[in-house]
Amino acid sequence: MPSSNAEAPRHRLGATLALLAFAQLIISIDYNIVYVALPEIGSGLGFSAQNLQWVVSAYAVAFGGVLLLGGRASDLFGPRRMFAVGLGLYAVSSLLGGLAETPGVLVAARAVQGVGGAFLFPATLTLVSTSFAEGRERNRAFAVWGTAGGSGLILGSLLEGVLTDVFGWESVFFVNVPLAGAAALLAFLVIAPDTPRGGGRSVDAGGVLSSTAGVTAVVFALVQGPEWGWLSPAVLTTAVAGVVLLAVFVAVELRHPDPLLPLRLFTNRNLTVGTVVTFLYMGTFGTLLHFLTVYFQGVHGYDALTTGLAFLLPMAAIAVGSQGAGRLATRYGIRPVIVAALAVGGVGAVMVGATMTTGASYGSLVPGPIVLGVGQGAGYTLMFDAAALGVAAEEQGIASGVASTSQQVGGAVGLALLVAVANAGLDGLGGEALRVAATAGLRTAVFVAAAGIAVTALVALGLRKPGTKEVAGQEAGTDSRPAVHA
Repeated sequence: MPSSNAEAPRHRLGATLALLAFAQLIISIDYNIVYVALPEIGSGLGFSAQNLQWVVSAYAVAFGGVLLLGGRASDLFGPRRMFAVGLGLYAVSSLLGGLAETPGVLVAARAVQGVGGAFLFPATLTLVSTSFAEGRERNRAFAVWGTAGGSGLILGSLLEGVLTDVFGWESVFFVNVPLAGAAALLAFLVIAPDTPRGGGRSVDAGGVLSSTAGVTAVVFALVQGPEWGWLSPAVLTTAVAGVVLLAVFVAVELRHPDPLLPLRLFTNRNLTVGTVVTFLYMGTFGTLLHFLTVYFQGVHGYDALTTGLAFLLPMAAIAVGSQGAGRLATRYGIRPVIVAALAVGGVGAVMVGATMTTGASYGSLVPGPIVLGVGQGAGYTLMFDAAALGVAAEEQGIASGVASTSQQVGGAVGLALLVAVANAGLDGLGGEALRVAATAGLRTAVFVAAAGIAVTALVALGLRKPGTKEVAGQEAGTDSRPAVHA
């Protein structure tokens, strides 16, 4: 599936990028838009306290479990088709979620929404990678796409407060229906048609089943571990089953003539290092929004709307970082810029932790999130760009699926570990003592995340150096494009 960049008119590429950024905005907004609405959802549909978490978990488990399949589907059937399929699933499941009258229907709708995201996210990444030429154009495209993704996470927090307060919990689902539906239809007008699928390609059924079941089980254990207890029989059994299934998946891939995930892809150092960076990034940067939200609401008593407004300046900083990263990467290369971005973000995390006190004013707090946002926005933009370098166009989908899966698993692992750090020593406390201890726990978690960001920067140094000619699939003759400097 060769890149269509050379043949596409400039105005069409601009419209394509706008649509891809819009789709990424939808994904990012939907990632956390239900959190504030959870109490109303619970009371409105009769969820038990134990089952309410599944409104969040059903999406996360389905999304993480199906990402590899979603990525490979883009390679086999075309990213435009999978882009439209993902958006269509988003629209239908959002409509069902808003109309749900029982807990089971809503949880099922959230699971289908997660499957839609698992097809949409890799397709979007693939379209960015294959529609724009490596170098300046692709760096700029990833900058716009990254700005939409980073801003959407915070915009989702703001929207959920407004929509829930004004229109009720159903609105956080209904808002997706016209947005996703319109974007799905526009895909066939704006995005260049998929090229014909190469002959001899087949669906690796064994790989699909073992990877989907294995990753789903691992994500399930990671998501439910903090809720049910890490040593609970359900979590332990699921975790072990997931590891066994992933081992089966590797064995299947080594023997299949057209595997779901060609393991030779990992001979591309950029894909391997980029995947690890993505895992660590989400386990550190990806958790800080949660801890800042808990701090603003639990320590300072902000309501949902005030919390969303408090994130407006950091959101602007994320946009600045994302846009600046593309230009700097074009000039200096991806590796030095992503390392610098991670270093800036680490400094910002230290600033956030240092200013977290029970009596801190918003004015004293905000410089840290702004510095953090610049590094976070730049890092998010470049880590996916780095992972795509040197991967053949016809395998960009599965490479995107690998990076996306590491993103999901990394976020789940990081949040589980850092929440345990933040909550240590809180049992039995109440009143002001709980408030002080909670603040100290949040501060410690942020400092641990900052240390993790430093490790991420060190790992990013392993990205391909300028002049290294290393192309995934080169041995198999799948890509004849010149290598591009990182």
